[in-house]
Amino acid sequence: MIKKFALAALAGAAFGLAAAPAFAETTLSALFMSQAAYSEDDVRAMTQKFEADNPGIKVKLEFVPYEALHDKIVAAQGAGDDGYDVVLFDVIWPAEFAKRGFLTDVSGRIAGDLTDRVFPGAWTTVEYDGKRYGMPWILDTKYLFYNRDILSKAGIANPPRTWAELVEQADTIKKKGIVEYPLVWSWSQSEAMICDYTTLTAAFGGKFLNSDGKPAFNDGGSLQAVSYMRDTLDKGLTNPSSREYLEEDVRRVFSNGEAAFALNWTYMYNLANDPKESKVAGQVGVISAPGSDGASSASGVNGSMGLGIPSNSPHKDEAWAYISYLTQPAVQDQYARLSLPIWKASYDNPEVSKDQEELVKAAKESIAVMYPRPLMPSYTELSAILQKNIHEVLLGSADPKAALDAAAERAARLR
Repeated sequence: MIKKFALAALAGAAFGLAAAPAFAETTLSALFMSQAAYSEDDVRAMTQKFEADNPGIKVKLEFVPYEALHDKIVAAQGAGDDGYDVVLFDVIWPAEFAKRGFLTDVSGRIAGDLTDRVFPGAWTTVEYDGKRYGMPWILDTKYLFYNRDILSKAGIANPPRTWAELVEQADTIKKKGIVEYPLVWSWSQSEAMICDYTTLTAAFGGKFLNSDGKPAFNDGGSLQAVSYMRDTLDKGLTNPSSREYLEEDVRRVFSNGEAAFALNWTYMYNLANDPKESKVAGQVGVISAPGSDGASSASGVNGSMGLGIPSNSPHKDEAWAYISYLTQPAVQDQYARLSLPIWKASYDNPEVSKDQEELVKAAKESIAVMYPRPLMPSYTELSAILQKNIHEVLLGSADPKAALDAAAERAARLR
């Protein structure tokens, strides 16, 4: 019988796998997403090093768009031993996956002394009902990126610290004819739009559900968030194509110099500053997503992701060894250009901050205010309802209040 590979065994300074127990010849099947956070090249490089340190294990990698990730994990549950051994999953899915028995409870594999070393927002990625169903791997939120050169041409000294100020600055830029549409967002009918909506909802003090678990997003700050989104379109400040965009579209438009501001994930910072990828390299600034009530406020959505072991995997020990390797500080610090680490100490590591001090500074502020989407087994259905109704508002075919009232009526039937 293969000896269990507990994460506690990796708690030394090097977090190396050289002293790991030998494994029988095994091929793991691992599912990742193909955009944002760690690049495919990064994941392949990490995996090659893991395989070199563990000659008995090979890893077969599969990359799919985020939009396909959930359904791939669900479909693989019917594949028996031919399913996945390691899967990347979003912070919004643990409740559903735990309830449906899709993921392995790994609470007993995680050393207790690791809890305080990882940000609380990262742990929520893998937790449900007091149990842990994986290790957090991607700690992420959306930041406000801005083009320094455009702001300078408009006579704007500092980026906005409130959402109202963002509209004011965008209006100034538009009136001066510097760019036609100063704002670009990922507002296609998708989870990407819900992440932007959640960021605004957090800033305006809204909420998805009340204390009884009933829909509360059709009033207060949540309604204000949708009205704000629609207002920026009506004023001609938001690129109307945003209603068809995902995150990579936002990166492309911003990197082409066609927008002054963009809300996007961590990964965009270094890519937009890369001359091979961007026309605005060297002009990219980043701050926490604004708040609504002053210079010190900020907002953010919890967009973190974790690595887990499907319940039907026949190679749980080997899979845990692989997850343990990918999530250790040394590996995360080495690849901290497109995704920042889950580990608190990493943010004071000069090697992590080098050439991205501005991003790390924003992260320290944003990580503390990451707002969660509802942790509920039927979240996917709730999100689909909100996506449809909010998108109708953005298309101009529905009133914000009426659309959210209709969404709340439908969502109230969910369990």
